[in-house]
Amino acid sequence: MFTILTKTGGILGPIASLFGLIMNGIYSFFSLLGIHNIALTIVIFTFITRALMLPLTIRQQKFSKLSSRMNPELQKIQAKYKGKKDEASLRKMQAENAAVYQKYGVSPTAGCLPLLITLPIMFALLQVIYNIPAYVNQVYDLYAGIANRVQALNGYEGLLAGIAQSIKGLNIPDQFSERTIIDVLKKFDSSNWAAFKDAFSSILETSAVTLKGGESLTVAGTIAEIQRINGFFGLNIADAPGFKFPALIVPILAGVLQFIQGKQLQTKQDKDNPAASAVNSMNIIMPLMSVFFCVTFPIGVGLYWIAGSVFAIVQQFFVNRYLDKIDIDELINKNVSKTNAKMNKRKEYLESKGMTLSDLARKQTK
Repeated sequence: MFTILTKTGGILGPIASLFGLIMNGIYSFFSLLGIHNIALTIVIFTFITRALMLPLTIRQQKFSKLSSRMNPELQKIQAKYKGKKDEASLRKMQAENAAVYQKYGVSPTAGCLPLLITLPIMFALLQVIYNIPAYVNQVYDLYAGIANRVQALNGYEGLLAGIAQSIKGLNIPDQFSERTIIDVLKKFDSSNWAAFKDAFSSILETSAVTLKGGESLTVAGTIAEIQRINGFFGLNIADAPGFKFPALIVPILAGVLQFIQGKQLQTKQDKDNPAASAVNSMNIIMPLMSVFFCVTFPIGVGLYWIAGSVFAIVQQFFVNRYLDKIDIDELINKNVSKTNAKMNKRKEYLESKGMTLSDLARKQTK
């Protein structure tokens, strides 16, 4: 399906729109200071959004701390009922597991919930970064200026489609509009823009946009401005690094930082715990995946990956210091107190309805 420039819809739509407002606000703020740069905007955007997710990170880390105390007990229960598949044994195992979770005042889904919340947030973040012209007004204006001049040229469809054919993963629309033209233009790397200049040489000196400062730019000037705001230490964040130096530094740095982040998050586990080897494997696989994706994706995605890892490493340093000060027994007592308070509220509510917890359990089971 061809990605329409109208903002991301579906489940991710509201989240992407919120992050789009943040991205637009950051870019607008720096533009007031005379700084127009998407790479800088992505870095600051990443830091802010990661900071907003800090409560989820701390909650997940607390669960991991409790898991180090719970896991031996849960493993003993699993060993006790190993090989037993009858219904009575399964019910007893579930009851004993539930008793352990109740003892520590946590839910079996407590470790999964932050991840389930984080995943759609991360996907929405990537959607915003992939579709910056759809969310950042000043960037949209630049692309729209070129799109309007392209539409004024007879036979532009064939010329634009010819250039777009070289872009991997881009389905060319049957009919072009301003928005779909921008969808094509936003995918352009340096070589695509060079081809565009050759194909549309007749409109290069035509006026395209007027900046807020009153400066009027031609199509050629607007292309130069787009490439300038996409600049990052001599690289174009719209280009894929491939295996060319110095762009190759981006995926290598992303992989190294991902490895450091994985080692930092790794906890001391029992050697007999099957999860230990899985964690060690992931600490190798994830950095390699980071390198692979950042080699093939635009540099802007790699920049987001690097900024996220840098923030996560610094954040984890302080989170670890915070968690080291927390007494695990005190944490357990607080969790148990909160769980009991919730149970009492639920019990009072059910009593007001003439029901018991057993009645509710039977109803939910049905």
